[in-house]
Amino acid sequence: MRDFLNVAALEAEGRSALRRHILRLADSKRLMGIRYSDWNLGAPTVETGIAMSSMTQDEWGHARLLYAMLKELDVDPMEIEHDRPADGYANIRSVDEPFPDWAATVAGIVIVDGALSTAIAAFSRGSFEPAQSRCAKMVLEEEFHVSMGAAWYRRLAASSDEAKALLRQATDRFLPDALAWLGTEDEASRLMLDAGVTDSGPDLVVAFKDAVRAVLASGGVDVDAVQPAEGWDAARGRGPGQPDEDTVERARGDRNRALLVE
Repeated sequence: MRDFLNVAALEAEGRSALRRHILRLADSKRLMGIRYSDWNLGAPTVETGIAMSSMTQDEWGHARLLYAMLKELDVDPMEIEHDRPADGYANIRSVDEPFPDWAATVAGIVIVDGALSTAIAAFSRGSFEPAQSRCAKMVLEEEFHVSMGAAWYRRLAASSDEAKALLRQATDRFLPDALAWLGTEDEASRLMLDAGVTDSGPDLVVAFKDAVRAVLASGGVDVDAVQPAEGWDAARGRGPGQPDEDTVERARGDRNRALLVE
């Protein structure tokens, strides 16, 4: 077990980098939960819909735990969760908009959720004590997401020409973003690596590729031949753009603001 990070001793740049790191994970988890919730009633089978509901709860629960870590930086999680504009979100770009069909949702489980799982696992092994104590359970819960996503991906890859085409289209869209989100090196990510907050750095991409290589190969995709997406917003640690307004309203709880309790 590595020594715990002394958050109080961090310089301003280090605190900003840690805040960004937490938000990249928390925002991605929250929006991933929204994307899953869209399919609670629209999944191909009742059993799959129930599974999507469970995965929705997982992602939102993980997001709440991650947002709560901001207290270590004297940041109010309630303000972060419920009062930011769309251009303040640090999520992986692939969940900015709804998944258009079930094939895209399956690709999202394998690729987007897979990238998140890789990053969360590295966070759990790092020097930030709240992540050590809380992220290990997230990693265990993600194992179900992985198995379900892989099963559906292989099923669609062996299905109709239309299903295969939609699956490939979504894969080609999500995979470059995931590689960029995990592997882009900038000053903030180097600070986190040097502080031991995450234990993998560029090796995250290697771990992710190893995790998804066989599944994506069933759809004819060579993960090693795909290049990361271009464009990078270093302030937020994500690709360019922002979630659509409907997504942000749902993430902030705008429509039920009068019922918000803590």
